Amino acid sequence: MFNAKHKIKAVILLSGGLDSTTTLAIAKSKKFECYSLSFDYGQKQKSELQSAKNIAKIFITSEHRVVKISLSDVSKSALTNDNIDVPRFSQSNKIPITYVPARNTIFLSYALAWSEVLNCQHIFIGVNELDYSGYPDCRESYIKAFEIMANLATKQAIEGQKLTIHTPLIHLNKAQIIKKGLSLGIDYTLTTTCYQADKNGKACGICDACEYRRLGFKEARVADQTRYQI
Repeated sequence: MFNAKHKIKAVILLSGGLDSTTTLAIAKSKKFECYSLSFDYGQKQKSELQSAKNIAKIFITSEHRVVKISLSDVSKSALTNDNIDVPRFSQSNKIPITYVPARNTIFLSYALAWSEVLNCQHIFIGVNELDYSGYPDCRESYIKAFEIMANLATKQAIEGQKLTIHTPLIHLNKAQIIKKGLSLGIDYTLTTTCYQADKNGKACGICDACEYRRLGFKEARVADQTRYQI
């Protein structure tokens, strides 16, 4: 795909979870020069940020940045508000209280700004339409709309260097994602997916994120080595 002497840059949104780590591994396998970007956005559990830092080192990203912002100041979500408990797994069709308003729009906007500074025309994000509780900012239609906006909003796009937002997991279920990641050599014990993991990264075992992860390993017929609190 690329001239080995000239790698193409890509900004990778890296939360430290299973999906974003798989996305980073896919980008690396395609020979992109990867710059990873994480966010301390006011989430109640911070252990995912340490996972992201460790994963960025393992995959030897050219640079890893953690941007500190405060979505807790403006959002009402179980992930950012100490007065709202993270619910147990539910199969309700309603968008859950773990939804953080505009989170991916804000994250992608930061990635867009950094990509322009880096003279980079590729952003990778591990969104998935199947296993994300119906979050509106994980849909393919949303990503396509953001890409159109991005190519109207930046100097490099206006000058002919169009941006592409890559979503390699968008149509995969969790088992397929896990199988893909294992084929790329990922050690998933290094990832933190839980909405309320403790300070050591132990998963709660009862939230939506834990349940999707647990079912993914089961359906992939792979032993789940995740450290659960229960």
